[in-house]
Amino acid sequence: MQRLRPYFPHIFSRLASPPTWQPAGFVLLAVLVGGLLTQLSVAEGGMFLLRTAVLLLILVEPMAGLFVALVTGPLGATEAGLLDSGQLYLLLSLLAWVAHGLRDRRLFVPRTFLAVPLAIFVGVTAVSIIDAPSYSFGLQELLKWIEMLVIMLLVVDRVNVWRTQRGGHRLTPLLWLLAALFVAGLSQAALGIYQFALQPDGPEHFLVLGRFYRAYGTFNQPNPFGGFMNFTAVLGLGILLSYLWETGDWRLKSTNLQSLISSFRSRNWLAILSVGLVTAVSLAAVIASWSRGAWLSLSVAVAAMLLFWPRKLWQGVLLLAVGGVLLLGGSQIGLVPATITERITSFSDDLRFGDVRGEDITDENYAVLERLAHWQAAVDMAEDQPWLGVGFGNYEPAYADYALINWPYPLGHAHNYYLNLLAETGIVGLLAYFVVWTAVFWQTIRVIQRTDGWQRGVALGLLGVWTALTVHHLVDKLYVNNIYIHLGALFGLLQLLDNQKQDMVHFG
Repeated sequence: MQRLRPYFPHIFSRLASPPTWQPAGFVLLAVLVGGLLTQLSVAEGGMFLLRTAVLLLILVEPMAGLFVALVTGPLGATEAGLLDSGQLYLLLSLLAWVAHGLRDRRLFVPRTFLAVPLAIFVGVTAVSIIDAPSYSFGLQELLKWIEMLVIMLLVVDRVNVWRTQRGGHRLTPLLWLLAALFVAGLSQAALGIYQFALQPDGPEHFLVLGRFYRAYGTFNQPNPFGGFMNFTAVLGLGILLSYLWETGDWRLKSTNLQSLISSFRSRNWLAILSVGLVTAVSLAAVIASWSRGAWLSLSVAVAAMLLFWPRKLWQGVLLLAVGGVLLLGGSQIGLVPATITERITSFSDDLRFGDVRGEDITDENYAVLERLAHWQAAVDMAEDQPWLGVGFGNYEPAYADYALINWPYPLGHAHNYYLNLLAETGIVGLLAYFVVWTAVFWQTIRVIQRTDGWQRGVALGLLGVWTALTVHHLVDKLYVNNIYIHLGALFGLLQLLDNQKQDMVHFG
């Protein structure tokens, strides 16, 4: 790649010898800004200056807009308007990215392993919309996947630019990306724990154990909140597992006390403790969501991570067996609270199939029957249009033609993303979706096998994210409330880990 001209020296050289009109322009701009600030309250003035600073930072480095979009994205469900904060900052980031490309005369699409599977899925779903009942619903859903693809390309391209300008050994952008992901998760986790433990009152239907309210963050619903918190929890857990592996490794290799002390002091304890804190708080938020889907998906995600944590597969299988025995024993002797055990074991009620037309509806079975009724409607849609479905994103507009008598109102989706996708895009769309996730899992496992240190830990965490998402989609849909911005960034992170296996920085 052609070496790029540094941006900051170019700006400073122009400011060092400005035309005669520039000082007057800066003074006029300062006067106008100062006059505007006098008309605003202290809080409004502070927000104006903060947003102005963020805008200028995005113009300098487009990735900054993505970082802000990751943090503000979960606010989308609480904001009104055409563009929520996450979408606005993402749009500014993409515009700045294009502007930088035009300035540097280097507009191109970086080569990534996942670009083709994602593009195929986008193409298939776009075709399914042609005869859909609602173009607006279809385009809204299609845009999410286009965003994921573009965000992945943005991350890869801007990190490549950073490395070209500052040397190929730098991984600073990856660390900033991880920091933004962790800040977004930590802020939601703190809010969720407050809602569960300290909130004086909340939605009555969220009440559990007689005095607590299920955590929901800014998602307005506990289930997607729990799913989102799983992302942060397993990503941090993967990094901690890599640290534990390295700790055991250097202890085995250390032959004397002096080398042990030296290795201990070389650990980056601030980073390790920070990741540990984020992980612990996120796990607490998952529990506070009281979401069976989130709990089950977290359990399966941790199992997948433990399976690939050791270098040899048989060791991972042994580790899983030991963990299963300990968990079963703990539940038998009461170490695992009965309320949690009962809620997890009752999960099978949500996964049973059957015709619910003749079922008697009670307060106890209402939620299960409602879910099953929407599954049944999705299956009927797929039987009607088996190849390309009723149109991507069109489950809700098409629902009226397939609704059961006792369940006339759509929930927005089928509460099983696989049935939902089968109904909307047919067999072709569901196969394209499986191709995407097969490629994602295959690439992630390859990175786990080829990397070391904290980068292997991030790859382990990504495996946990994909597993949690895949399992949770059995009973819900998580492509909501800007979660797809996070997924696009995580896709980009995976591509970078796969492309720089030799570019190592020690986390510990």
